[in-house]
Amino acid sequence: MTTQPGTLTITNAVIFDGVSADLAEGNIHVVDGVVADIGPGNTDAATLIDARGGTVIPGLIDAHCHAYGIGLNMVDIETAPTSYVALAGARRLESALRRGFTTVRDVAGGDPGLARAISEGLIRAPRYFYTGPALSQTGGHGDPRPGDHDLCVCSTHMTEVVDGVDAVRQAVRDRFRRGAHAIKIMTSGGVVSLTDPIRVPQYSPDEVRAITDEAARRGSYVVAHAYSPEAIEHSVAHGVRSIEHGNLLDEATARLMADHDAFLVPTLATYDAMNRRADEVGMNAVSVAKNNEVLDSGRRAVEIARAAGVRVGFGTDLMGILEDEQLEGVRLQVEVDGVLDALRSATSVNADLLGRPDLGRIAVGAAADFVVLSANPFEDATVLWSQKARRAVIRDGQPI
Repeated sequence: MTTQPGTLTITNAVIFDGVSADLAEGNIHVVDGVVADIGPGNTDAATLIDARGGTVIPGLIDAHCHAYGIGLNMVDIETAPTSYVALAGARRLESALRRGFTTVRDVAGGDPGLARAISEGLIRAPRYFYTGPALSQTGGHGDPRPGDHDLCVCSTHMTEVVDGVDAVRQAVRDRFRRGAHAIKIMTSGGVVSLTDPIRVPQYSPDEVRAITDEAARRGSYVVAHAYSPEAIEHSVAHGVRSIEHGNLLDEATARLMADHDAFLVPTLATYDAMNRRADEVGMNAVSVAKNNEVLDSGRRAVEIARAAGVRVGFGTDLMGILEDEQLEGVRLQVEVDGVLDALRSATSVNADLLGRPDLGRIAVGAAADFVVLSANPFEDATVLWSQKARRAVIRDGQPI
C-alpha cells in the first residue's frame, strides 16, 4: 500500500467539531493542510496519529493576544529596540502554539515583517492576524507617557497616539496598506495606563466614525478596548464590531451590542493573573487599584452578554511573563460558561469574529488545525488547561 505525500490521519478519534454538543467518532483524514474526510478508513496517510482514549478539538483561537507585549510597562515596550521586541515576540508566539493556540489575533501590534517571517517558516507560530499598533488619543490608554514626565516615545510597537479625524483616517489607511486584518482603537481608560480613568470614553464620535468608516470600506472591522457601559455604547453606536474586555458591561448596553451584532471578547486571564502576581511583575499602585476595579466584574459581564444574546469570544491579553497563564484563561471561562460554550468561544465563535469559517471547526474543507487531548474535556475539563495533561498540536496538517 502506498501513502500519499502531504497526508495525515488521526485514527480512533472522538471529535468535538467546534459547534455541536454531540461528539462524533471516526478518523480525520487531512490532505495538504485541509480536512478531506471524516469517517472510517483512510489509514494510508503519510502520518498517522492514534487518538484512542482522547478527544480531538479544533485548534484554539486567542482573539486578544499581544506578540509584542514583552512587559507590563508601556514605556519600556515602546522604547525597546525593534529587533529585541520582534525576537521576543516570536518566542511568545511559538509558546502559544505549543499550548494549542493555532490561531491568534494580535490586537495591538504586529507588522508585515513578523507576518512574513511566519509565512516563510522562519519562526514557528500560530496563524497570525494583526492590527498593527492600536490607535489612542493623547492621554488615552495607549499613551504610555506618565503625567509627570515630558518624554518622547518615538516607537510604535503596540500603540500610536493619533488625534483628529483626518489623522486617524490616514493612520487607518496606512495600517491596511501594511496588511492589517482589522483596526484596534482605545475608547476607554485601561489598567496599565496611568493617566486615564477607566470609565471615561475616549476619542470623539467623529474620530470613531472616521475609523469605522474606513475599515468598513475595506471590508474589515474595528476592535475597541472598552470597559464601561459609556465607552462600550460610544464604540458600538459608531460602528465598532468587537468589544475587548467589557468588564463593566450592564444589561442595557449588552442589548445594544446584540442589536448591533457586536462581539464581546472577555480577557479574564489577565485580571486574575495581575491580581495574584502584582508584586512579581512590579505593577504600579495605580494599575493595581484599576485592576481591582474590574477584577470581579469580568465574569459577570460574560453572563450579562450571553443573557442578551451577544456572541462571546475568548481572549487572554497577557503581557510579559504572565503569558504562561494563557491556558488558565480557558479554565476561568469554563468556570463561568461551562465547557461547551467556553470551547465554542475559543474555536468557532472566534473564527466567525475573524471572518474565517474554515478555522475553529473540524469539518470537511476546514483547515487542519487540531489539538489532540489525552481525555474527554466534557468528562474531565482539567485536560484543557492542566500543565501535566498530554496534548498533541497540529497546525495546517503538520504536527508541532
